[in-house]
Amino acid sequence: MIGALELMRLRAEALFTVDAEGRILRVNEPGGAPAPPFFFGRTSEGSVWRFRDDVSSALAGDLAVLVNGSQTLGPEALMPIDPAPFIERISRDRPIQRVGSGPAFVVPIGSDRRSSAVAVTADTASVLSPYLESWLPDLESGVPMAAVLHGGRAVSVCCSVRVTPRAHEAGVETHAEFRRQGHAEGAVTAWAALVRRMGAIPLYSTSWVNHASRAVARKLELDQFGVDLSIT
Repeated sequence: MIGALELMRLRAEALFTVDAEGRILRVNEPGGAPAPPFFFGRTSEGSVWRFRDDVSSALAGDLAVLVNGSQTLGPEALMPIDPAPFIERISRDRPIQRVGSGPAFVVPIGSDRRSSAVAVTADTASVLSPYLESWLPDLESGVPMAAVLHGGRAVSVCCSVRVTPRAHEAGVETHAEFRRQGHAEGAVTAWAALVRRMGAIPLYSTSWVNHASRAVARKLELDQFGVDLSIT
């Protein structure tokens, strides 16, 4: 069994590219945007935090102190992180553009939920049209990809959007006409099984305000191992 703190470390590795000193650089995807200056992931076993390569030593030190003050044990560790003290400190050095926060999950081993989803490859890419053809560019970088079909056409898709040899982060979309029908759960389940077969761990995360995505995690009974906060 992999503990919560190690899962958060794997999540941070999947999210960002890093330099030789461990400072984060960019979002871990083709043509990825610059990483946020600050990332903080909290679990009941401890915390993981990362700074972008242009964050000063003084700011990094102050944020590390705030992280230590925000650590808590037990169920409270999985509650939302209060961003206020971090925002206040960062805003003294640079303007705040965006604050993101949400829960992080792992798809448990042995999930036996039945799914009608199928693996999507270059040979079967045509199923993504017409509803989800915007995912066609992800066929090469988003391996594995799984989709739930309706009338032979993909209506919900899940693929790996952040990848390392040890962990994959899920990206999910269901076409608007087919939402709230359980299709996303089927796509995530099938994707996670494909990831496990590759010898990696399937991770699923969302934001606190994305109620639909949180509902998918709840219906699938995913295991929440932590919460995170990123400030740009």
